[in-house]
Amino acid sequence: MAASIILPQGEISNVGLAVFDKDGTLIDIHTYWANMVKLRAEHVGAALGLASAHVTGIMEAMGVDARAMRIKPEGPVGLKKREIVLQAGVDYLAQNGITDTHQLFVDVFAEVDTKSLDLLDTFIRPLPGLRQLFDALRGNGVAIALATTDKTERAWLCMRHLGLGDHVNYIAGADIVAEAKPAPDCIHLCCNELGIPASRSVMVGDARSDVQAGLAAGCAASIGVGSGLTATATLAGLTPYVIEDISHMHVR
Repeated sequence: MAASIILPQGEISNVGLAVFDKDGTLIDIHTYWANMVKLRAEHVGAALGLASAHVTGIMEAMGVDARAMRIKPEGPVGLKKREIVLQAGVDYLAQNGITDTHQLFVDVFAEVDTKSLDLLDTFIRPLPGLRQLFDALRGNGVAIALATTDKTERAWLCMRHLGLGDHVNYIAGADIVAEAKPAPDCIHLCCNELGIPASRSVMVGDARSDVQAGLAAGCAASIGVGSGLTATATLAGLTPYVIEDISHMHVR
């Protein structure tokens, strides 16, 4: 089946698959990642007996403005693979004379993955229009997939927590592809698994890397949304399809 995606800039017809970024597109990126990074930094700090200034330093290195509890536009958290975020914390401590912490960070990241399961109501905040859009896509026979820099398992956890697990047909996290966005690997995997060509798919995301991945994959449209880290003016330099948030995306 197929449907048309209606945007302020026009209509994209014969769409069989909508691929979404997760953080900043479907859920509030600042609430999710600022809290995750804070919890990670606090656990590392407790394990090493660090002063609070170093806990804050780890957060800043990973890409969180600790005072505002907001993600920095340059990341790396929210934009780069998990391993890059982890290494940023390791490098910060090494620059401050605290070495050989890589395995500690690996263990803490895994521990926080588990501990955060009890905090999902605090960490996950859906953005406006999410359920309505997913209901409309599903009702019109359009498959839904996620292409995310998060772990695949964590993305599924998020969708299930929001009550949308049965709406999503496939998720490709950065942990199951050779190259994360802006490479097209995640999108190609979604298309291949669902049997829908990129030419009948749209990519929707809040970051430059999302739009670039959609373009590289050969999607029918690469749609930028201004609800995350990237200004709509910046996204408009990459694609003609830019919306404030997914509530401005409709299905017919």
